[in-house]
Amino acid sequence: EYQDAVWSYVKGQWDGDNLHIGDHVGQRLNKETGAMETVRGKVGTGPGATVSPEEAEELCAQAALRLLSTVSHYAEGDLDKVVQVVKLIGYVNGEPDFIGHGKVVNGASNMLVEVLGDRGRHARSCIGAGSSPAAVTVEATFKLVKK
Repeated sequence: EYQDAVWSYVKGQWDGDNLHIGDHVGQRLNKETGAMETVRGKVGTGPGATVSPEEAEELCAQAALRLLSTVSHYAEGDLDKVVQVVKLIGYVNGEPDFIGHGKVVNGASNMLVEVLGDRGRHARSCIGAGSSPAAVTVEATFKLVKK
């Protein structure tokens, strides 16, 4: 479901036919409140980790679905307007010795391909964050046809 920006920015910005989508964090359903909540903490397998790499990969997949919801909002509900996902950037708030960023961000990459087929294939960067408001964050640029 589309969620609008909270502060003084927009979720997406057009540059010609390219739509740049800002960050979307990994969230999960709070079973007590029924609300989606941002998952915070460090990704890894060591004693300081609060999010497993497998859970972080699932969070990235969920964040990619939210990216697609935002694209749908800007594309008037028509994901068929997506010509190509151009670039995906994934940020992983990992423990200092964590090196599995690529596998974690595969959750988002795989989801984009699952939903969009070859149009979902993209260039990608995976970045380890020393601190972050969420365990995982993804952002992307989509090329769309403006009909």
